[in-house]
Amino acid sequence: MANNQKTVMIIEDEPDAAELFAEMMRVSGFRVIKTYTSTPAMTLIAQEKPDLIILDIMMPDVSGIEVLQYMRGAPELAQIPVIVVSAKSMPSDVRDGLNAGASIYLTKPVGYVDLKNAVDRVTQSL
Repeated sequence: MANNQKTVMIIEDEPDAAELFAEMMRVSGFRVIKTYTSTPAMTLIAQEKPDLIILDIMMPDVSGIEVLQYMRGAPELAQIPVIVVSAKSMPSDVRDGLNAGASIYLTKPVGYVDLKNAVDRVTQSL
């Protein structure tokens, strides 16, 4: 692994979607950490301090909104960019995600180009 390789954490409860996002990120040169539930993800975020997080909102345990609120309330995690990728696509859902601290909010299904463009936008300053 290259010393300058960036790490992305994918928090997605659907294994197929998580692997699709992971492969998209590997192709873009990222080291990938995947988790399928939010509760252990919050511990992992604090331990790993990834460069970027791709986060689903509808999770089986703790919602993605709660993960965002946790991160934005923790000074050591507050600056990590978070791209929400969710099936929740109503304007109020998008607004809630952005208000909770999402850097970018994408709705499923999301293609490689859209995800790559979002990642490029939030990682320009890393």
